[in-house]
This record gives sequence, C-alpha cells and structure tokens, in this order.
Amino acid sequence: MEKIDSIAIVGGGPAALFVVKHLISENIYPQTLYIFEKSTRIGAGMPYSREGAAKEHVANVSANELPELPETFSSFIQRKPYPNHPDFSDYRNINEYKVIPRLILGDYMEEQFKILLNTARKKGVTVKVFTETTVTDIRKKDHHFEILTGGDEIYECSATVICTGHHWPKKHEGNTNGWYDSPYPPSKFSAATNYPIAIRGTSLTAVDAIKTLARLNGTFSEKGDEMIYTLHENSSSFSLTLFSKRGYLPALRFHSEGSAFSEGWIMSQEEIYEYKEKNGGFVDLNYVFERNFKQPLRKKNEKFYNEIKDLTIEQFVEKMLTLREELDSFELFKAEYYEAQKSIERHQTIAWKETLSAFSYAINYPAKHFSAEDMIRMKKTLLPLISVIIASLPQSSYREIIALYNQGLISLVSVDDESHVEPHQEEGAIYHYTDHHSGEIKSEHYRMYIDAIGQQPVQFNDIPFKTLREEGLISSGYLKFKDTNTGKMQFEEGNKKILKIEPENYYLRVDGLNINDYFQALDYYGKATQNLFIMTVPYIAGLNPDYSGLDFCDTAGKRVATSIKSGIIADQIVS
Repeated sequence: MEKIDSIAIVGGGPAALFVVKHLISENIYPQTLYIFEKSTRIGAGMPYSREGAAKEHVANVSANELPELPETFSSFIQRKPYPNHPDFSDYRNINEYKVIPRLILGDYMEEQFKILLNTARKKGVTVKVFTETTVTDIRKKDHHFEILTGGDEIYECSATVICTGHHWPKKHEGNTNGWYDSPYPPSKFSAATNYPIAIRGTSLTAVDAIKTLARLNGTFSEKGDEMIYTLHENSSSFSLTLFSKRGYLPALRFHSEGSAFSEGWIMSQEEIYEYKEKNGGFVDLNYVFERNFKQPLRKKNEKFYNEIKDLTIEQFVEKMLTLREELDSFELFKAEYYEAQKSIERHQTIAWKETLSAFSYAINYPAKHFSAEDMIRMKKTLLPLISVIIASLPQSSYREIIALYNQGLISLVSVDDESHVEPHQEEGAIYHYTDHHSGEIKSEHYRMYIDAIGQQPVQFNDIPFKTLREEGLISSGYLKFKDTNTGKMQFEEGNKKILKIEPENYYLRVDGLNINDYFQALDYYGKATQNLFIMTVPYIAGLNPDYSGLDFCDTAGKRVATSIKSGIIADQIVS
C-alpha cells in the first residue's frame, strides 16, 4: 500500500464533516487535507443552508438524536444563542427532544467542522479549504489522484473521498415559466401565487415546498391549541394539489427511546461473510428482516410481535398499509398525529415504527450482498412502507398542513404508474392522470408545477467526473440473480436492467455506482479502485436502500477512515 500523505474530500457538507471526524478518531493525520466545496461555507451542505432551507424549515431530528461531535448542541447554543428563536435563545431551556430549525443545525455543523479542522491543524496537518470551488474532474495517475477544479487548477492527493451531496438537475426549469424541477433553493419562490399549484410527491421535499408557498400566500397564527391559516387578500385563488402514486402522507415523529443506529447493532462484516459462505454466496432478505426487525421488536413489544411473527414480509407490509388505503389520507394523518402526540407526552415509543426505522438503517450494509431477486422484492414491498415511516415529520409541520386542509386549500390526488407531467407551451405544466376514485382520465393545466418527489439516484453516465467513467475506475452497481432462470427470463423479455456477464450468469443493474463495504469505488472489473471512496448520497442509492441522514454519514465516514488506516482493498461483493 502506498503511503497516504494527502487526502482530498470533494464536497464540504455533513458527509465530509463525518469523514474528518473519523480520520481524527482513527489518528489519521496526512501531511495535507484538501476540502473542495462549491458553496460559500462548509459543514452545512444543501439541506442545512440557504441552498435547501429557509427560516420556516425544520429538521426531522432533535438534539438527542445527533451523532457525537466535538461539542453538544446545547453547548453550541450556550456560546451562540439565537434570540429570534425562543426555543433556542437560552441553552438552559433547550428541549433535547425538540426538532431543530435546519439553518440553526447548519450553523452548528459548520462550527463543528471548523473545530475538527483546527484539531487536525494542531496535529500538524496542513488543511486547505476551497469554498466556491467546483471539482470538474478526477484523474488517477500512477499512485495518486489529480483533482481538477473549475479554475483549471490541479491538486495531487493520495486518497480521494467524494462527498458531493444532494443533486437537483434541471430538466425544464428555466425554459418553462412556472415549472420547477425541485423546490430548492426555496429563495426562488418570492411572490404570491393567486392560482392553484401542482406538487408532485408527498415526501419531506414536498413539505418543504408547502411551507414556503403557504407563507407567500397567507399567514399562520395560533388559536388556542389550533393552528389557523388565513389567506392574503391577493391570494384568494391559491391552493395546493399533491399528486402521489400511493396517496400516503409522511408519518409523524414520535417519542424515540434511543438510537439503535450503531456499528454494533447492524450485521458485522464478519457475520455477513460467514452467512454468505453458508448460504450460497448471498445474504437472505428474510434473515435480515427476522434479525433486524422481528427479534428487536420482540424485546420492545411482545404483544405486537406475536401478531406479526408468522407473517411474511409481504403480509406484514399489507397489514401495515391496509389502514392507509382504507382511510382518507388527511383523516389518517390526523389520527397518526394524536398517536404521535400521546407517544411524546407519555415518553412511550411506538415500537413497530421505531424498530422499522432502525431496520431501514441496518439494511444498508447487508443489501450489497442480497441476490437480485431480494433487492427487487425489497424495493417493491418494504421500501414503500419504510419511506413513509422514516419520514418522521415534525409536529409543527403537521399542524401547518392541517391548517391548510381545514381551509380547503390542500388536497391529495392518488395517481397510477401511467400518470405523467409535461410542460405547458406557455406556463406551468399539464398533469395527465387517471383519477383513483372515479377512474376518469384527466389532463389538468397548472400555472405552477413543482417536482418534489425527493432526491433521485444519479445514473452512471451522469456522474460528472468524466475520466473516472471513461477509464473504468467506477462502474454501475449490480447484483447477481440467485436463480439463473429468473434472470434469464427477464433478460430474454428485453429488460434493459438485466445483464448477461458470464455464460448463464445474470445480473440486475441497480441505480448508481458499485461500491464495497468500505464505500470504495469498484472498477469495471469489480475490483476496488485503491483509495477512491464514494459517499455521495445520489451516487450510491442502488446498493444503499436507505442512504439518508446524519447517522448514515457518521457510520459511512467511519468505514472510510477504517479503510484508509488499514489499507483495506476489498473486491466485488457478488460472486
């Protein structure tokens, strides 16, 4: 292994923060540490800066759920109180279970990043931070990398960690008035809109758009325990229509009894490889569901466990979603709010939801070792339920949505897979869909359309680092079929996601790039590209089903640091 005398981190947001945290915890002190960040600041990233949030946006995590950093959130507030935020103006009154405004959380993480970088400097590391700097390409030369920036500068380093964060490409935005390919940055919405607006999706991304647009067209106020929304006079025709394939609103935050998000709780690499050796080279989804959901649930709520212990994954998901499909989305939303409130007031968790959230985190690590069949099965069955439950929508956001609903200003339309949107020739979009209830085919024009389905994976050909693609140093993610006939049948049916790589061996191409357990990039031949690591959320979505959140960044950062320290080179994880 070549000596690591310099490390480049491409991207300076939360993922980079946690990489640096673990480089220090592992006593890895290169001669030079480069950090390249396209925005003006480090640590905050898109979600916790003006690029992704305004004053009204809150995180779906509280202080007690944050991964360990140099100082606690309360200590940070003691040093830098926020007089304009009553809940965060005095550290002595901070409720550790209360969600944090995203911009404040961004300030906290920026401060922690600076503390960590100063720690590195004290250990003799030359730290070079380049803000407002875009990396245009990454090249491998012999035993080092060359980092190319928009200013045509070239920097050499021994190891590279790609942490470029969220990616919101523009498809029609800018060319069609009233069409927005994402709600970010929220500052692009600056005027009242006296007409109906279409929002695609019901994720937390959609909630961000709702909160911003509502404030441009009206005012929220408190009346007793109720939130009231009053339209501005010049916005009498304002309304919001959410379009969703499943018609589910995000589940709400509830009391959590403590994070299960730790390396010790998930399947260890030793356990994964031992299991694979005994089970035909794959980790079985049913086994992971039993190990990381059913058994932990048994310890938390044996009564509920006994209700579901004999159910298959499909049966369990059907049981959990049946109620959602039978009730009006907003009425269910209200019922879940009272359940969540009771949980918070009594400091009692909702066991199955908490366990499922922990399971969604734990599944990231064995998922790279699933068969193609199990990955397809998981995405079809489990992920739709998980995506709703782990949203953990703050109660304050719920109250605003219900205030809009009570005024008849927000509705939800459930659409099928054939629904689609196209730009209107003059303004906004035309939404084509079949009404879920009446079966009527509709084509409706909206003067404003916002795509808010959330972060989507970046495909191989859209990765911006041209040389890495062309020289085969990165590759598309793929998983082998356990049953050759299943893969063969789909391949012969013309499924473009199925690859025939070897005689009678079939693989499923998944979204994004191929990485190993240490987040090392795998090349065209399935071999690890030495000292090249990928933590960028949209680049690794295929092999990491639940890849969001600070806990994920923390665990991934530790894996990267461990690999750099020990010189681990692991090959492709499919046989």
